[in-house]
Amino acid sequence: MAEETKKPAAKKTAAKKAAPKKEASASGKKLTVTQIASPIGRVPQQRQTLIGLGLNKINRSKTLEDTPAVRGMIRAVRHLVKVEEAA
Repeated sequence: MAEETKKPAAKKTAAKKAAPKKEASASGKKLTVTQIASPIGRVPQQRQTLIGLGLNKINRSKTLEDTPAVRGMIRAVRHLVKVEEAA
């Protein structure tokens, strides 16, 4: 009979627990982001960031939760948008 080749057992790693997420909605902070410039002639990643923020035309506004992810996106396109705290 042919000998069976054994595959080495895969190592199991301990599952990491995700850090508890901070709730921005608990504080209720909102930001109004308005596009003030065109992404034409910009790096394609900046156009994608605007789309991720929900913006695609000049003078359009979107009210978003104030989270670190949104703040990072705003920072990447800060020259194309105007940010105000929503009431």
